[in-house]
Amino acid sequence: MLSEMRSELTGREFAMLRAVAAGRGELLCGSEPDLAIDGYWCDFLAAHHLAHAGLVRPAALGRPGERVPAEITPAGRLALASAG
Repeated sequence: MLSEMRSELTGREFAMLRAVAAGRGELLCGSEPDLAIDGYWCDFLAAHHLAHAGLVRPAALGRPGERVPAEITPAGRLALASAG
């Protein structure tokens, strides 16, 4: 499964995961979580993929439309570790 996850992630998604792991990400609360890195919005499809795959999540509860810190999940850390 891990090798499948690794092959499904793009270079852009790995870069987004590294940025979230470094504490530089925020998620916009809502029906589809959007991700900002250093205050700038990321590729929406990539952000949705990371969230739906369980690799990133909100670090705090927020109201719809509110930005909250993003955090990498244990599965996200495993994906990064497997990427080398």
